[in-house]
Amino acid sequence: MSIDNSDNEVLQQAIEWLDDGRLVELITVARTFGSSPRPPGSLAAVRDDGHLVGSVSGGCIEKQLAVRINEDTRSRSFAHEISNEEAKKFGLPCGGRIELVFEALDDSSELKKVVDAIAKRQRIARTLTLDTGTTEITEVDRDTNFHFDGSQIRKIFGPGWRVLLIGGGQLSRFVAQFAQALDYEVVVCEPRPEFIGAWNVDGCIVTDSLPEDAVLQYATDQHSVVLALTHDPNLDDSALIEALPSNAFYVGALGSKANNERRKKRLVGIGLEADEVARLHGPVGIDIGSRSAAEIAVSIVAELIEKRNASEKAQRSTR
Repeated sequence: MSIDNSDNEVLQQAIEWLDDGRLVELITVARTFGSSPRPPGSLAAVRDDGHLVGSVSGGCIEKQLAVRINEDTRSRSFAHEISNEEAKKFGLPCGGRIELVFEALDDSSELKKVVDAIAKRQRIARTLTLDTGTTEITEVDRDTNFHFDGSQIRKIFGPGWRVLLIGGGQLSRFVAQFAQALDYEVVVCEPRPEFIGAWNVDGCIVTDSLPEDAVLQYATDQHSVVLALTHDPNLDDSALIEALPSNAFYVGALGSKANNERRKKRLVGIGLEADEVARLHGPVGIDIGSRSAAEIAVSIVAELIEKRNASEKAQRSTR
């Protein structure tokens, strides 16, 4: 089984409420100013009696939103900025402010299409035009991102990033579940029959091709992660030979510090450039004293979060 991401949880609950005959407001973070706890695109849904699922502020203003929605006259859709005064009253940190888009829902059919696409690991955009309340669902590529211009809001659902796991053992299963919860598309390369038959995480692409072929097919762009997790140098090194010279965002390999130093020397010895080998994260993951497979998986995914957030922050600062 895989772990649902937060968007899917919000949509599933909204569908359940709507199918029970309740009215629902879907709330999306459109813009943030200053130190806001939740990024643009974050979702919440509020039932007509104030029950809420999801988060648009990390818990600071959700209760107040639920109360105010009950008091407001329902309009099809509108944007509202939480003012400085409201931000202080509601407890947003460091003077942060947020602009939210509210959308009144009374039918679940379109949300079900979105949930179905998520289940199929498709990447789609749901675009809402505020003044008309009309929506459109389209398939998009991994370079299409969240957008809000004051009149339209485009929310992306589905994986924008892909992780290729070399090996289908217990560690890979934990990593796959955590990665899916973070909206990664997961590809598992496992050429060993005794392992591929035991794979039990739904929603993954599973291939028995050779690791070097899997890298070339699935994981050479800047939104890809390659994790060599077999502990078999023949398999792991085959993947790294193709992944390290590529544009893959992150390349990591399992093993001790000593093993990884030997691996780096080995890779240079077979023709990789020193700067390419220097890209290798090994031992993979943040050092949190991990011992069990689940703990190692947490450390790996934590490092992916750290690197992605740092990269996205750097990109925002140059715009």
